[in-house]
Amino acid sequence: MRTVPPTGTRLTRAVAWVGGLLLAFAVVPAAVHPTAARADNPIIQHIYTADPAPLVYNGRVYLYTGHDEDGSTYFTMKDWRVWSSADMVNWTDHGSPLGLATFSWASSDAWAGQAVQRNGRFYWYVPVKNRATGRMAIGVAVSDSPTGPFRDALGHPLVENGEIDPTVFIDDDGQAYLYWGNPNLTYVRLNADMTSYSGSLTRIPLTTAGFGTRTGDPNRPTLYEEGPWVYKRNGLYYMVFAAKCCSEFIAYSTAPGPTGPWTYRGTVMPTQGSSFTNHPGIVDFKGNSYFFYHNGALPGGGGYTRSVAVERFSYNADGTIPVINMTNGGAPQAGTLDPYVRQEAETLAWGSGIETEPAGEGGMDVGWIDNGDYLKVKGVAFGPGASSFTTRVASGSGGGTVELRLGSPSGTVVGRCGVQNTGGWQTWRTVTCPVSGATGTQDLYLRFTGGSGYLLNMNWWQFTPGTTVTAPR
Repeated sequence: MRTVPPTGTRLTRAVAWVGGLLLAFAVVPAAVHPTAARADNPIIQHIYTADPAPLVYNGRVYLYTGHDEDGSTYFTMKDWRVWSSADMVNWTDHGSPLGLATFSWASSDAWAGQAVQRNGRFYWYVPVKNRATGRMAIGVAVSDSPTGPFRDALGHPLVENGEIDPTVFIDDDGQAYLYWGNPNLTYVRLNADMTSYSGSLTRIPLTTAGFGTRTGDPNRPTLYEEGPWVYKRNGLYYMVFAAKCCSEFIAYSTAPGPTGPWTYRGTVMPTQGSSFTNHPGIVDFKGNSYFFYHNGALPGGGGYTRSVAVERFSYNADGTIPVINMTNGGAPQAGTLDPYVRQEAETLAWGSGIETEPAGEGGMDVGWIDNGDYLKVKGVAFGPGASSFTTRVASGSGGGTVELRLGSPSGTVVGRCGVQNTGGWQTWRTVTCPVSGATGTQDLYLRFTGGSGYLLNMNWWQFTPGTTVTAPR
């Protein structure tokens, strides 16, 4: 008999997803609310995620997030998660390659971090509580892959001053900087090994000219709160940050150099989205700019159960950042998805009812699938047409049926694959079924039907193109 998913991995199933999303985005004009089939924010729906840190590498965006446990009433966070996308819409779940257990000296609080790439290695800077001192410290983990696994690079904190939210920026001259802090803002110059630093900790002056004016709190005269994100564009240095708790909005400052002097520039994202915190991340990808953030938009969401979302934006002609509002439409798709190569089942734009787990064959699989659950994969380029569908599945129950539908969970059926009991939830078999009518570029819905209880697990899928007959000349 299959048990329930591990604690913290299963969201409460929502009967009315769209209703919950509309309530969560009540601050946004109604014109931006898409239909259920078009809602792509938050970008992860099967667990709560927070504190996004995007990294562009080798034609993909890798997204490093925190993980809020289900039903949390505080920032009780035990691990971090990695996701990736080639199109900003269909996101692959790479699981949790880093957690508190990675750091033998850490006791709790797996909070907001950032990963960067240098010389073919990936360095993930994270704040955790030091068991020996009881204070927050910054650790660094390293991996040869953007998806891990990561290991503790040092066996002790890189730096410790009781503060949080590290961000790393590598300048054009190769000098790397680590910034972090709440209530202060501090930086150090990292050495080329990315796991040590030179010089002393330097505190950035939090002036009202540099970080705006806060009212009502004499102990915090500026708007700077936490969550810095530093980058460079056209010779100008940007520091985007969470401002004025609580509730936070996102603001930014600019400077002629990586250490200042900083000039406050205004609001990036107003206070919105049913979470009293927010956390920014900005990258350029395939010729466009993207702003990542979090909110409380999913069912059961709130200040301690947050979800990551993304918006596409364009800088103003003078380099300033426009005001960006939260939407549930999300960013437009940057390209299409090829159904004729193997696609992981955990690559999806939207999931209803499903969960993911480590697969016995490696990677992740989609599981805990009930009757009526579905996966949405956006912008699937079928071209002239597909002739068959192959999937890797497992079932420890009576199995079920995978319905291939176009356009919506109740859209046109182009194929059905029956799945029988395979002998266990990690006993995998490959199943193929015929397909007819899958042409052009479509949103594909894999809808699962069957009896009561869990039906099956899915590891991957792939279509076979139809045979094209060339007319004689």
